[in-house]
Amino acid sequence: MKVIQIKAKDFFEFIKLKDTSMWEIFSQMIDGEEKEIIFLDENEKILFNYILPQNLEKLEEDRKTFAKEYTDKISNLN
Repeated sequence: MKVIQIKAKDFFEFIKLKDTSMWEIFSQMIDGEEKEIIFLDENEKILFNYILPQNLEKLEEDRKTFAKEYTDKISNLN
């Protein structure tokens, strides 16, 4: 498995500037090889990681799961 390290702040600023989503970026990275994406803060501390799947179908499943979990967490804040 290939490991890719990404500075989280820079990544999210980039996708905001490009007016795209992280899922679109992830879909462009799929090439049949499983990858671990590690998001780092400015001090190189691991914030979180994501195992990029080998195909678009699994990526779409992950996106839906993420959206549901995010919605659930937001609704619990109110």
